Amino acid sequence: MRLTNVSQMQVQPGRLHSCVVTATPEDTERLPLSFDQRRHVSFGSRPGSWMAVSFRLPHPTGLEQIAEAWEHVLGRHGTLRSVFTCSEGSGDQGHPEVTGEKGAQLRLNRVEPTESQWETLARDAGPAEIRATLRELFDVACDPFAQPSHRLCVVEPSPVEAPPAEQGAEPASGRQRQAPVEQGPQIIIGSDHSHVDAWSLLVLIRDLTSCLEDLDAGRPLGARLPEAEPFSAHTRHMAAKSAPPEEITTRWREILDAGGGAMPNFPLNLGDLSTPAQEVVEVRDVFDAEELAFLEGHAAEHGVRLIAVAVSVMTRLARQLADQPLRTVFPVHSREDPRWFDSVGWFITNSVLENDDDSYAASYRTVKEAIRLGSYPLGPIMEPYGGMPQEPGTFAMSWLDHRKLPVNVAEDLHPQHVSAVIRTDGVMIWFVINDSGMHLRCRYPDTRQARRAMRTWLAGLVYGLRAPLEAG
Repeated sequence: MRLTNVSQMQVQPGRLHSCVVTATPEDTERLPLSFDQRRHVSFGSRPGSWMAVSFRLPHPTGLEQIAEAWEHVLGRHGTLRSVFTCSEGSGDQGHPEVTGEKGAQLRLNRVEPTESQWETLARDAGPAEIRATLRELFDVACDPFAQPSHRLCVVEPSPVEAPPAEQGAEPASGRQRQAPVEQGPQIIIGSDHSHVDAWSLLVLIRDLTSCLEDLDAGRPLGARLPEAEPFSAHTRHMAAKSAPPEEITTRWREILDAGGGAMPNFPLNLGDLSTPAQEVVEVRDVFDAEELAFLEGHAAEHGVRLIAVAVSVMTRLARQLADQPLRTVFPVHSREDPRWFDSVGWFITNSVLENDDDSYAASYRTVKEAIRLGSYPLGPIMEPYGGMPQEPGTFAMSWLDHRKLPVNVAEDLHPQHVSAVIRTDGVMIWFVINDSGMHLRCRYPDTRQARRAMRTWLAGLVYGLRAPLEAG
């Protein structure tokens, strides 16, 4: 799966449709909020809080079939049948799912979506128009407080004529003009981040395509799919965990204190970040499949995994360019048990990674420590700070190896992980690995200082990652 954003994603020309469902919250069943959901949604309505996935079906498929399959997928995943509301505090202040901020109450309620209806957003549109329309739609339909905060769209492709027959060849039908080539539609599913993570996007593709295959074969929808536990059950499971041991809270405190009482910041100058700036997004191809196999073998020879090589390179960069240890936010998933593997939800929480020894062994120990630091509920850890302390300039790295996931999708579906276009005041680097190799995606603020700093950092990062190849 390629990681991109809505302004750069690959889109086929055609007719753009939106599958509309509505969901009105009922004050009946209140669901628990995870620490990360509460933090994300408490920032309020804003454009760009969503993420999306795009893929192409292998053959023509009608809108009604897609809608029927999508309604079944919605029924499988509890988080897609829940909505957030926020109201001024008026009693019930002791409820555990209340933010407590300025008297506002943040709630998550179970809902039952209505039957879907299609609306056409663009006819015979080119890729640029479709991308702009998707961005505008998802910024509204996938708002944290939208009801529901997800939307499925379909691009029915414009007819594509087959290539002309070779000169002198007899047309099969006696006509000079060839029949249009039949193409499958492109499906784009957007959702507010509070309900999905990168793993969830793969689950959505698998579930929807499986249900469409069931329709074609006359099978009951979802007959071949495993049971999907609701994300709310995972939230309750995490809340029931015992308090983190003292060594965990102490290590968190050490890393936060080293960053001035906040989550780690990027070590180089990013310029004026008093207000978020328009984002710059860069994608760098690092390894093809053969080179990736060589680097993984190189890591294995040193008793580590490839991620340790990446951490080693960045540790060296931080010391060479800023004379400080590598400190970065490091998202980790909490799908510790197979019961969560087939669920949709935000099973990601933030950890922190700190390293000042660029040896592979030390870098690998640092990764293991970061995973352990992120394996405990963050609420008790962050309580002394009044929540997760974050300042402009935050630095985060994400490691996405799609080959290691128990849920994956075929590359011939042309899957794309699509991010929103946002304003930002921090740096995030995604390392994305699949069967075709590794690429990096980096997002940073569009300031003169940040552009210069990131050119230096990314060039050094790619060079360092490829150095073992050059050494043979």
